[in-house]
Amino acid sequence: MAVGIFDSGLGGLTVLDVVATRLPHVPLVYFGDNAHAPYGVRTPDDIYNLTTAATQRLFDAGCDLVILACNTASAAALRRMQESWVPPGKRVLGVFVPLIEALTERQWGDNSPPREVAVKHVALFATPATVATRAFQRELAFRAIGVDVEAQACGGVVDAIEEGDMILAEALVRSHVDALRRKMPSPDAAVLGCTHYPLLADIFQDALGPDVQVFSQANLVAASLADYLDRRPEMIGPGLDNMFLTTGDPARVSNRATQFLRRQITFTAA
Repeated sequence: MAVGIFDSGLGGLTVLDVVATRLPHVPLVYFGDNAHAPYGVRTPDDIYNLTTAATQRLFDAGCDLVILACNTASAAALRRMQESWVPPGKRVLGVFVPLIEALTERQWGDNSPPREVAVKHVALFATPATVATRAFQRELAFRAIGVDVEAQACGGVVDAIEEGDMILAEALVRSHVDALRRKMPSPDAAVLGCTHYPLLADIFQDALGPDVQVFSQANLVAASLADYLDRRPEMIGPGLDNMFLTTGDPARVSNRATQFLRRQITFTAA
């Protein structure tokens, strides 16, 4: 049984890379729905249907545990999937949980009343669809009080990254940070609420300034997954072979992925 990692495109490779380094004994299957990326401009029903289809493909590939390494899917589809779709014996986890745990310094299962936390002004950078769900604000409000969240929908960034146009992606990031600053001049923390964005983490940090703590999800998700598998070792199967699947053109996606991770990545058709 491998662990499945899903993203609408290539952004989830930032999660896979850290997971593979931290958990080299865990076989991984990555699914990129590149033919339908980006999800950030799609309707909730569309996102749900695409996400369940991708997750089913990972179940079919032998994964009992699937990580939605896509904030848009986690925000728009995960709760509905967990309530009415995920079959017995399978688990689907999102990327919001480790992030909320880090911001609030409390475990997900801690159901005590919301309390004050260290951060007071949080800038959220995410896709338009993720921002529209307000899922991040909702989950944060269950666990923390007195936190002001200002969300900035970062249109165009995922498209630029998927096309390999990092010059355009950088320009868009700086423009979105400027727009956020006009609404929240002095954030003390920033959340990169899309797994594509760690590829531009240095740009976000430079644009925001050294006094802003930038939370990037890849390391948080890997640490959370390691803890989960320590408690649920039955979710890990034998073998070390990783697999990369895509709904897009395998040669083109392999080339982009190899550029991103700076090592040879070979995708096959899903």
